[in-house]
Amino acid sequence: MGTMTREEAREFASRWLPAWTGNEPERLASYYSEDVFYLDPGIPDGVQGKSALLAYFRKLLGQNPDWEWTQIEGIPMEGGFLNKWLARIPVGSRTLESVGVCFVQFDDEGLIKRNEVYFDRNELISAITELKN
Repeated sequence: MGTMTREEAREFASRWLPAWTGNEPERLASYYSEDVFYLDPGIPDGVQGKSALLAYFRKLLGQNPDWEWTQIEGIPMEGGFLNKWLARIPVGSRTLESVGVCFVQFDDEGLIKRNEVYFDRNELISAITELKN
């Protein structure tokens, strides 16, 4: 796959980002290839392969069924796009808003083969710690 256009990135994100809400890990995993590499701040070394990713998604989405992700901007890059996003994350009675980026690269079938997510988790960790105390 070559470089996506902004419109292609927006269209893909309009289908993929809603799959992060509602605790449907199998639905979310359907966007990823069998040999996917994925990482985020919770697993900085990443996971390789769809079965490992699905196990991680089951845990992650189970803990965060009501968060919502929306695209702020899709920036074309080789093989995919850089996704600048806004996450609304309920923590107790509060909803945190976090902005971050991830890059998304696709295989020849249009499935995500590499997805690396980057954002500052400090506010989220502080809110969770407050809730527990």
